[in-house]
Amino acid sequence: MIQPLASLEKLVVQLRQKKQEATKLRKKAEKQLKEVRSAERRSSSGLTSIDKKIESEKEDVSDVSTVLTQKTSQLESIERLVSTAEERLEREKEGIEQAEQEIEFAESPEEKQNAEARLRSFKDHVQELIEEIKNRKKTAKKISDDVAKYSEIKSKITSKIQKQSQSKPSLRETMTTSHKAAEKFVQELERRIKSESSAQKALEKASSKLQELLTKRRKSAKKKPAKKTAAKKKPAKKTAAKRKAAPKRKTAAKKKPAKKRR
Repeated sequence: MIQPLASLEKLVVQLRQKKQEATKLRKKAEKQLKEVRSAERRSSSGLTSIDKKIESEKEDVSDVSTVLTQKTSQLESIERLVSTAEERLEREKEGIEQAEQEIEFAESPEEKQNAEARLRSFKDHVQELIEEIKNRKKTAKKISDDVAKYSEIKSKITSKIQKQSQSKPSLRETMTTSHKAAEKFVQELERRIKSESSAQKALEKASSKLQELLTKRRKSAKKKPAKKTAAKKKPAKKTAAKRKAAPKRKTAAKKKPAKKRR
């Protein structure tokens, strides 16, 4: 019984080591699967986030473009008004020169008065035009600054959209790679779980057999001392019988000499 017990104990140790190794490999596969799934989720989340940002930024670009178009249109309109006012100013200045010449060469007081009236009118128009051109140029400068500002905003948003769009292929590739790796590690994990389960069952079976064998050995060890005690009791009975028989013989021996004296 000693040899099978030793072999079984050795087998249990080996199976326990095998089970521990299977558990270690199973945990490793779980960790790898967790990592690639985490990478896949991050990539997917990143793509979703980028898509949302791009969509939001496209809306921003659209809004900015609308304002920019309006501002540009206003600026062009004001520039046309300024150009028209400047042309009128030149004509009014020419009128002033003509009126001054008419005053100088007037042949009658009436002609001179009429020329002076026109001169005053021309001068009033010139002042009005100068003030109008000044105000419109001031407004044009403000709108031009707004156009530059919105153009810069649009450029920055467009640049961000381009950068984010460029990062999408990389994230998409990472997500695809992680997904394929996850499928691989799922299969690997299934194999490791089966291997661990098989090792666990084999260990339980061997441990059960070992326990049974140890139990039988303990019971066998308890029975052997009981037999030795029973063997010792039998000689004790014989000694008692001899002790009982010995006094009878001595008594009989003492009676015989009594008869001879008669």
